[in-house]
Amino acid sequence: MAYNLTYKPFGERSILIEWPAIIDENIIKDIVSLKKSIEKYNIKSIVELKTAYNSLLISYDSICRNFEKEVNQLKNIYSASDFDDEFKSVKWKIPVCYDAVFALDLETISKAKKISKEEIIKRHSQAIYTVYFIGFLPGFLYLGGLDASLYMPRKSTPRLQIEKGSVAIGGNQTGVYPSSSPGGWNIIGNSPIEFFNPKQAVPCFANPLDKIEFKAVSISEYKDIKVLVDEGVYQLESEVLYG
Repeated sequence: MAYNLTYKPFGERSILIEWPAIIDENIIKDIVSLKKSIEKYNIKSIVELKTAYNSLLISYDSICRNFEKEVNQLKNIYSASDFDDEFKSVKWKIPVCYDAVFALDLETISKAKKISKEEIIKRHSQAIYTVYFIGFLPGFLYLGGLDASLYMPRKSTPRLQIEKGSVAIGGNQTGVYPSSSPGGWNIIGNSPIEFFNPKQAVPCFANPLDKIEFKAVSISEYKDIKVLVDEGVYQLESEVLYG
């Protein structure tokens, strides 16, 4: 379906296209489709395209002096785009250890939700998540699809330092911190894999619309995987999906 989009100047060199302000897989498919359509036109003045939950940011190599002209071009591309194409994505199986040594906020969530820690782990690891976009840190995957019973507000006082690989819940989202940083999400586990490696040709393995499945592992399995990751020989399980 086509959406009623809004087009806004974003600084002097960018245009922000916005969709309805909800987290919806059909919307992110529409956003990614338009991004791909724009890329096919190979407009030389466009230097970057960034997707988010409900927006696409188009950045140009110089000041947009004729905003209406640029917007009309984007509108024409959107109108001419074929959004019925079958999507190709990848489902990634991410090992996560939910052991107490990592799960700093699991007890708090358990008490707040009146759900056992074992049941929280089960519900978190059984869901299939959709990658909506990547930010605020390189390799931080914003994931939709969290079981509604696990929604948990961000912490009122963020931690100054969260361990790399921390798996967390923030509101109706879940994600993994790809590097050590401050953060206010609730920590329930840790993954030993690399979510961002600037030494790789493709620094982040995942893309918007990919799927993520968390696989619960023991502390000993976590340590074994960490050794392989550090040696650069660990291979993530993955599956190509269509639809």
